[in-house]
This record gives sequence, C-alpha cells and structure tokens, in this order.
Amino acid sequence: PISNTEGDLLFLLDSSASVSHYEFSRVKEFMWDLLHPFTFGPRDVQTSIIHISTTPTMEFPFDQYLTSGTLRKAIRDTRQLMGDTNTGKALSYAKEKLFSGEAGARPDVPKVLVWVTDGFSTDDISEPMQLLKDMGVTVFIVSTGRSNFLELSAAASQPSDKHLHFVDVDDLPIITKELRDGILDVIQANRLHATDITSSSFRLLWPKLLSQETGYYTLEYAPAADLARKRTQQVSGAHTSLVLSDLAPETTYEVALIPESNVHYFPTQTTRVTTLAEEISPVQVLISESGPHSFHVSWAPVLDSVVSYQVLYGPLPGNSVNVLEVDGRHNSTVVEHLAPNTTYLVTVTAIYRSGKEKSLSAKACTQE
Repeated sequence: PISNTEGDLLFLLDSSASVSHYEFSRVKEFMWDLLHPFTFGPRDVQTSIIHISTTPTMEFPFDQYLTSGTLRKAIRDTRQLMGDTNTGKALSYAKEKLFSGEAGARPDVPKVLVWVTDGFSTDDISEPMQLLKDMGVTVFIVSTGRSNFLELSAAASQPSDKHLHFVDVDDLPIITKELRDGILDVIQANRLHATDITSSSFRLLWPKLLSQETGYYTLEYAPAADLARKRTQQVSGAHTSLVLSDLAPETTYEVALIPESNVHYFPTQTTRVTTLAEEISPVQVLISESGPHSFHVSWAPVLDSVVSYQVLYGPLPGNSVNVLEVDGRHNSTVVEHLAPNTTYLVTVTAIYRSGKEKSLSAKACTQE
C-alpha cells in the first residue's frame, strides 16, 4: 500500500451514449486498478466520480468512501447514465465540487482531475479546463478513442507528454503504473515523505516552505518503540531533502519536521518510516565452469555495505588453505592452479563496512 499521500482525486467519467457498455466496464476496472494501492481517509487520499452526460452528476462525494473495500464496491456499482457528452458542463461542475466542503473536498490539499474520454465532446472544454488549471488542479487525460490531439494536449497539464495518454480501451492496464506515478508526484510533493529506504538509511523529502533567509528546519526522529532515543538535527531553510543514516534495520521511526520560520507559522509535518530488513551477503554461493585445474565461484547478493570478499579454498580432506581477495563491488572470481579430480571446500566471507563478517561455504570438484 502507498501511504504518506494527501490529495483530492476526481474522476471525470464519460457516461454518455457514445460509450459502449463494454468500454464503460473496462474504464471502471481501470479506475480501481489505479486507486487500489492508495490509503484512503481524511488525512490521505479522497476520491469522487462525476459523470459526463447531458447534465453532470456526482456519483459520490469525496468523503463518503474512506476504505478500500467500500470504494471498490462503489466503483463496481457505478452505472452508465447515457445522454449527451457535455464535457464542458461537467468540468464547470467539477470545479465547483473540487473546492466545496459539502462535497467533502479539503482546502490546502493537492487537487487532481483524471478525465477518461473517448475523445468526443459536444460543448467547449477549453475555457472551463483553463479555469480549473488556474485554480491549481493538475489535469491528467486518458483518451481511448479518436481524439483531437491538439485540443487534448492543450487541455492537459503541462508537460502534456506526462499528463496525456492515448490508449485503446483494452490496453488501459499498460498505462496504469505510469499514470499512478504521475498522480503520486502531485500528491506526495506537499507532504514530508521518505524514499530510497534501505536497512540503515532513508531520504526525507518535503515541500519548499522556507528559504535560506526566512528560517530553518528542526528535524526530530526516534524509533517508535523507544521515543526517548530521539535525535535532533537542524537543517538550512534552503533544503528540501536530507538522508538519515546509521539507522537500525527493521525499525519504525517517527519523524517530525518543524519549520522554524520568522515570517509565517507552518505546522509540524510528521511521517513514519520503517527501515528494511538487513540484507545479508552471501546467501548463495555457486560453482560453475569446472575444469581439471580451475572453477568459477560466484555469489549473491552484492550489497553497498560490503567492502570486500575473501574467498578461501582448499582440498578435502586436508588443511592447506589459499585466500583470494575480491573487491566488494564484484560477485565472482576464478580459482586456478588446482589439482584435477579433487574435491575442494570453498568459503566466501563478506567483510562489511561495520567490521562484521558473514561466511557461506560450498563444495567444488575439479574434472579428471
């Protein structure tokens, strides 16, 4: 699931008689595919549907369905209205609803409009669309029919190659991830959130609230299970990101960003981030290309936290051991000058930056 997002997401659904029942059902499946990883709720994502028909109709307001299960059912139960394709009217109605408290829309959260069209409209769309964009709405358009490319690329948010998709109704799944990522760019930008999460670090990103001149940020973070171990850092007002490192693996951290501004009051932004389990190397050692006097040893995974590998090998039974040093960025080596028809024990040891070591062994036989 995707958390740490906040936005009002409005679908403009072509419900007119120019759309077949089959197309309508495919578009509903596409909407759910797009939405299902999000977290819904008053501090997360809210969504609503407006039908394009003779008269625009709202299927449900933003604050009605705030769980995955209820939203999925509501989309499945949405029925096509038929009628004319009065998209301009629907856009004007959408503008009203995207900014109206009684429709459950929230002030100060990013607004996204996703318009799925077969490319046909009976009234003018350019003026109402421009008004929406002027009010800060990001407009994504998915066209499943023969549309006027110039009209739609003018209507979508800029740059249009990121906000406008042409796709056959049966190929909608092809663009789902790209469109979802585009929406995420809009609804994550306004909140403190983490990316590049590893077992010992993550990067925090936040919107530009301050500048070098207007203040600084205080950043506090601590393991959720032990808030007494809080660490604090001050960050220049010019920054909008910071990497936190030396963290414990598989640990949830509470993070708070406090904008200390000498101009405006900004509320504290908070997020929770869970580090990944510690990856261990090597977890597998493979022997290949065995000949009478050599074989190839490879291992996985290759981790940034490993400085070097040591490959120890010696004949069985016996107590003579040879050592090869391998750079931590490589994951294989060739062992040479061996005796034919002999069994060797091979041990690969990873030496971590922290000084820890981890070993794994395998047996190898040379050919006659």
